[in-house]
Amino acid sequence: MTNKRLELPKGTFDLLILKAVSLEPLHGWGISEPLQQASRDSVQVQQGSLYPAFHRLERPGWLKAKRKIGENNRRAKYHELPSQGRKQLEAETVAWRKLSTAVDHILDLA
Repeated sequence: MTNKRLELPKGTFDLLILKAVSLEPLHGWGISEPLQQASRDSVQVQQGSLYPAFHRLERPGWLKAKRKIGENNRRAKYHELPSQGRKQLEAETVAWRKLSTAVDHILDLA
């Protein structure tokens, strides 16, 4: 398979953001880079899709933002995972793995 950009199923992007932020507080660009690297450039995050996702995840309390001075001495909005976000990440990860396993079984039918 070539390094083509993948279209993510609905809701997957939110799961990936929660996972990235669970590792450490990150700003917008800091979230997109690890996702792109971990996916070997298959997942490429458009900056325009990040901010609506942040707002969508902040509303139910799954993501929390704080303004901090970044590594380049500029103020940036850093996102972190509060306890509600960790619970949501765990629940979505379990659901994703169940779905992925089910799809694998179906695709393996002879």
